[in-house]
Parts: sequence; C-alpha cells; structure tokens
Amino acid sequence: MTEPRSTATVDLDAIAHNATRLLRALDGAELVAVVKAAGYGHGALPVAQAAIEAGATRLGVAALAEAAELRVGKVTAPIIVMGPIGGHDDYIAARDLGVELVVWTPDACRSASAAHLPVHLKIDTGMGRLGARVEDVEGLVDAAGNARVVGLMTHLATADEREGENAGFMTEQLLRFRGICGSLRSRFPDAIVHAANSAACLRDGAAAFDAARCGIALYGCSPFHGNPDDEDLRPALRWSSRLASVKTIRSQESVGYGRAHRVARGTRIGLVPVGYADGASRSLGNTASLLVGGRRVPIIGNVSMDQLTVDLGPESTDRVGDEAVLVGRQGGERITVEEVAAWRGTINYEVTCGIGLRVVRTWTR
Repeated sequence: MTEPRSTATVDLDAIAHNATRLLRALDGAELVAVVKAAGYGHGALPVAQAAIEAGATRLGVAALAEAAELRVGKVTAPIIVMGPIGGHDDYIAARDLGVELVVWTPDACRSASAAHLPVHLKIDTGMGRLGARVEDVEGLVDAAGNARVVGLMTHLATADEREGENAGFMTEQLLRFRGICGSLRSRFPDAIVHAANSAACLRDGAAAFDAARCGIALYGCSPFHGNPDDEDLRPALRWSSRLASVKTIRSQESVGYGRAHRVARGTRIGLVPVGYADGASRSLGNTASLLVGGRRVPIIGNVSMDQLTVDLGPESTDRVGDEAVLVGRQGGERITVEEVAAWRGTINYEVTCGIGLRVVRTWTR
C-alpha cells in the first residue's frame, strides 16, 4: 500500500467530548448532530456514530445522498434532510430512506404528505434564505393539514456575533419565532421546536427550545472564530504530511511559480506534498506557517496545486520523511483551524470542508 501524501486524522473521542459539552449547554434539550458535507470534512459516518453514542438523538444533512450514505452505514437514528430535494422520485427515495424533510412551501408540504413523509416546517424569521416568510406561514400551515408535522424550525443569521451592530439580531429572530410557534404548538402538539445552531447554543441555552442543530462546535471548532479552548471544545482534526525534499538555496534565489519569494539569506527549504488541490489554499503562500520538528516554519512562495515550500532555516537538521503538520499539535506548538482561516481571510467551516478527497482520512479513539 502506498504512503499517503497527507492524512487528516479525526479523534472521535474529541467528537464525543464536544457532543457532551453541547448537551450540557442544552440542559435537557435534544442534540441534532449536523453531519452534512461529509461531516464538515471529518467523515459523516464515523462522526455520526460517535455523536449518537455520546447522546445525540437526531442527525442533520443537506441532501438525500448524504442520508443514504448514513443508512448504508447502518445508522438508524432519525435523519433530517435540511436542503431542497427534487421531484416525485426524490420524495419516494426519501420515504424509502425513512428520513424527515424540511419544507417551506405549500407544494413541498403536499408532496411530502402524499409520500407519507414526516416534515419540519421552516420559517424565515430573518435569515433571508430558505423558509416561509412570516406573512406566508398561514398558507404553509394550511397546506400541511394532512402532513405529519414533527418539527417547527428557523435558522439564525447572526448567532456567532456576540458584539457589534448585529449582536441583538438573534434575540429579534427568537422573539419573532416564539410568537409564531405560540400559535402553532396547539396545531402540531407533537412537533419539536428548534432554532439554535452551535453559536446560539453556547451563547444562550434557552435558545434551544426543544432541540438544537449543532455542527461546527461538534468538530471542536469555535463558532465565534476564536480559540476553541475558550468554549471547552476539543478540536477533532489533525492534518499532517511529511517533508518530501530538503535542500539548500543561496541568498536571493527564488522559490516557486512567479518567483513570489526570494530568500534573504542562504537557508534550507523543505517541500511538502500538499497543495491547493488538497485544500491548502494558494493564499497561504508567504503568509502562513506549519509545524516541523515542533516549531513553526513559514510557507514561502506560491502554493502550487500539489505542493508547497517551507523555510526550515539555515541551521535546520530536518530530513526527508520528517512530519509536517498543517492543522493540529506537534510538540508544544499548535495550529488551529481558526488560525488557518484567519490567514486565508475566511471562516473555519471553509477550511475543514475544503480538505480534498486525496487527503486520506483516518479515525482514532
């Protein structure tokens, strides 16, 4: 078997720890573990199994294909398909998979009812994406007359903003949602009410109502884009590779495409076989660092499709085969997903979801 170019190792005990942490914040409400997008790049099936063992009672995905993968993996827990699906054949497939659908239009309500599917009615209280607008809720409820309504839900737009002009918008949305649910609970007494995501759950457990749909925090990433330790979250992902080449270059010699970096002094450089095709964004060049020998070494030059280069320093004794860590701990140093996101000018979600298919996933406990 060939040695992988790089490996993303996922600690399932960390997933379990984070699920327990979220349940503690929820104080009796149900945890819906969101495992869409291949478990935010961590692997949907192993994460789902670990979360359920830790106390999650439902799973959330975006697409029918994601639900099918979990069913093939023998997951029997309720699965909520939160994204749009297609026509008649998709409703039949959803019924065969035994999933719950999120619906927000009268037509979708009627199609789900005809296929005998349980549904969650989604209300747009300010996200401005999917969901029935407040003034259209009555029509949605009328269409759901014969449907089995198992949930009432909304989605929060600014729960991750604890300060600034948007900080109070979560409260506005929750007040709006409470008002709507007050009149709907008697109509659908068996429906669970859910609005909170990871950030809302950690900001205010009361935002959970009956359940919370938690994704990013489940993986040990901060929903507030800061240090996950501050929220007692344990990062689950470690992404590592190795030095595939080490050599000496002289002062003012350049590295990589476009001569984007010229060294100021003679130094040792290392090549790591990870590039933007693997999820190491081109924007990391001349900006970011990774770990070699328990220390930070800068990424120099443009990141290529299949490789990047680091400055190991003129006194380096590093050798071919030594480990290089892009995310995670090595010795006394750590690079978090949030730090990588800051280097890239993005959010932690995009970093983990963007780790490519040729990065081999492994899972440990």
